[in-house]
Amino acid sequence: MSRWRPPAPKSTAIITREGFEKLKAEVDYLWHTLRPEVVKALAAAAAEGDRSENAEYTYRKKQLGGIDRRVRYLSKRIPSLQVAEGVPGDKDAVFFGAHVTLENAASGEEVTYRIVGPDETDAENGWISIDSPLARAMLKKHLDDEFDAELPGGRTCFCIIEVRYDG
Repeated sequence: MSRWRPPAPKSTAIITREGFEKLKAEVDYLWHTLRPEVVKALAAAAAEGDRSENAEYTYRKKQLGGIDRRVRYLSKRIPSLQVAEGVPGDKDAVFFGAHVTLENAASGEEVTYRIVGPDETDAENGWISIDSPLARAMLKKHLDDEFDAELPGGRTCFCIIEVRYDG
């Protein structure tokens, strides 16, 4: 069995200002704070002797590899991102950065999402990627529009009951 994996599908290179600042802060933290601590702990573990049976050494090597992978990814991704700022002219339409409250037509349940870039999604806060099926289905729709979205649970009908933007 090979270790080769097909490349991930290209994601939209757009981000909010706050998401961009968080990514830059993450790179700074990883490179200037966490990585030096891990390297120091790795050196201490290596000095203990037999590395083949040293769990601390193995753990720190894996941790360092994870940090380096994330820094490498972010250092390539950040320059390619376009920061979306401002509010669209039509504030009743759904565009990037919108907070959208939807009503499920079948159950009457209301849920609020914010459409953000793929690098800043947060399921707990209702931040969904612009590349998600739900976000794609609601883009450019207006207040009180109904639309269908093909979700993992099947086709679902929603009605847009509120659209708002920060700023």
